[in-house]
Amino acid sequence: MHVSRQGLFLLCALHMTLATALNKHMDHRNLFTQRVCCRRQSHLVYIGQDISGSPISVDVGMCRPNCGGAAARPPHAAGAQDLAQHASMLEFLRSKKLRMRGPVAAEGVKPRKTTLSSCGANHACQPTGLRVDRVLLFEGPREVEVIQECHCEIQPAQCMRVPSLRTFYSETPYESVVDVGGCSQSKGAPEGFSCVPTKFNSALVETPNKVDMIQTVVVCELKESCYRVPYVEYYYEIVQHDDGVKEERLREVDVGRCMGRCTAGNRCLLRSPSDPEICHLWADKQSNLCVPQGYERHAFLSQHGKISAILSITSCHCPN
Repeated sequence: MHVSRQGLFLLCALHMTLATALNKHMDHRNLFTQRVCCRRQSHLVYIGQDISGSPISVDVGMCRPNCGGAAARPPHAAGAQDLAQHASMLEFLRSKKLRMRGPVAAEGVKPRKTTLSSCGANHACQPTGLRVDRVLLFEGPREVEVIQECHCEIQPAQCMRVPSLRTFYSETPYESVVDVGGCSQSKGAPEGFSCVPTKFNSALVETPNKVDMIQTVVVCELKESCYRVPYVEYYYEIVQHDDGVKEERLREVDVGRCMGRCTAGNRCLLRSPSDPEICHLWADKQSNLCVPQGYERHAFLSQHGKISAILSITSCHCPN
């Protein structure tokens, strides 16, 4: 009898130690939740037909920012939490034995799943890297970006450029990793503004057939959804000097580009007074493209002695 009491005392002491350690490190379990919940899942996308006419689908993957509580906890973590909910090890063992013996009372009643946030308040579940695969389709080769892995990434409060790795020609002698860059998903931005790329650069990637030029993001700024970015073109022009000498020189013109997209908005022009859900008159479908609004004309004398005119974009807008 004395041995049994001593053993029970040791079990109770062990239970108290485990419960204390579990409560002490409860916050650190969020790190484990981040690694388990923020994960890559399959996502098949139809991209077209191959040269034989067969349909082609590619698993481009997707990062799931949330997951169910039951799926997020491994068996040992679930057991540790159940242990912390009981007053003693003996009560825990008795409760476990009754659950194993008892009938399945909740048969037909599905347990309610709780959704756990996979990342913290200032984090987001995003890809760690993307692989660019080239797929030969009936209409020609096409590049498809495939998510490799996912992780919780800190989201900065301000708009800034963030690294974004792309792997080209994976598992070939020409495999190369390029940081093409991206823009942070800044929170607290004014309505109608987004963190978007405004300056670009290029990187050269060696391929089996030629050298590809990859566009990379250099600078990000907080802009409206429809905005203008610089885009430089070069032209040769002939300059006539006063002494009659003709000079050929290079002229740089910032022709500009319009980037971003526009929201379609509400197309209902007249609703029913009795039922606002009923729309009597719809507006024409609007384009969501960001298009040029203002232009500037640049005239110069070309190499062939003709007057050439180049139009450059000065502003962009969303058409009504």
